[in-house]
Amino acid sequence: MSLHPASAVMLIPSLEPDDRLPAYVSQLIERGFTRLVIVDDGSSERYQPIFQSLEALPGVTVLHHEVNRGKGCALKTGYTYIRDHIPEASGVITADSDGQHTVADCWKLAEALTEDKRVLYLGSRDFNLPNIPPKSRFGNKTTSAVFKLLYGQWLPDTQTGLRAFKREDLQFMIDVPGERFEYEMQVLIACARANIKMVPITIETVYENDNAGTHFHPIRDSYRIYKVILGNFIRFMGASIVSFLIDNGVFALMENIVLAGMGPGREFIATVVARLISAPCNFLMNKNFVFSSKGGKQAFLRYVILAAGILLISAVGVELLMKLLGFAPALASLVKIVVDTVLYLVSYRVQNKWVFAPNQPSLSEKE
Repeated sequence: MSLHPASAVMLIPSLEPDDRLPAYVSQLIERGFTRLVIVDDGSSERYQPIFQSLEALPGVTVLHHEVNRGKGCALKTGYTYIRDHIPEASGVITADSDGQHTVADCWKLAEALTEDKRVLYLGSRDFNLPNIPPKSRFGNKTTSAVFKLLYGQWLPDTQTGLRAFKREDLQFMIDVPGERFEYEMQVLIACARANIKMVPITIETVYENDNAGTHFHPIRDSYRIYKVILGNFIRFMGASIVSFLIDNGVFALMENIVLAGMGPGREFIATVVARLISAPCNFLMNKNFVFSSKGGKQAFLRYVILAAGILLISAVGVELLMKLLGFAPALASLVKIVVDTVLYLVSYRVQNKWVFAPNQPSLSEKE
């Protein structure tokens, strides 16, 4: 059965809006949207007449937080309401209330939702345009590069609030952690880990009054976002350091005490025993503290396969690069550092998306 764009629900979180919001919502209704949910995220009494005027519009529901709880909480409040009270909704389109997302672009994402695919659509602004504030251009490009490095997908606009997804994904979005602006980054990471396709759709780039209407705090909220995007990788490095210390500690114990006085082969045995102890420790730390995975034997088998592959590629790769590039033997250590650094990043991404991939079968189905 083909879907109509109007069967999607518009969800708009709002904190202390001005008179442009009722006009914007009216335009969305005129364009064809029949159900809209507005979440008042703790606006003061002064702003309640605006929300009252919104409630008077056809098809509009206004939900209220008594205190400001953050954009992530506001979105989840809307998702929960749509899940429980609007069963006819085919999907959800989220938009900001500050005028950045045009009605035409909202409808563009609504049309994309009519395709029979489970995808997270992202309204993507062009940050190469001359009217973009420098801080916005630099911040978004930097975040996109970091996300690509750690999670393997280039998203030109990681901070966009204009997003669309199917009704079937509502519970997934509700379960993603996060309360404030960092929640939207958590969603991207969760989708990357669950192998949910994310598709950027080019939209108009609007910055009114140098984006003065935003409630985004550059320092505080950027810290929260980067704490999310780098958090797992920092824990991954911590687990690696602990494993390194265990490996070297066991090696020293075996060679200097347990196997003291033994002839040839002492170093080999000490190396094997140390690795047999440190590798399972690293697996358990990554499983429980880095990726919070419920994987068991299958995850451990994948971990062993990955570790063997990394070891083989490291050994062969260094030798091949030395020969292909004609480097002197004295540069072997430097080449190995470069190769192992690249493989370390590869290992993180493979463990993130394959070894410890979250169990989300309903969302990771491929067309």
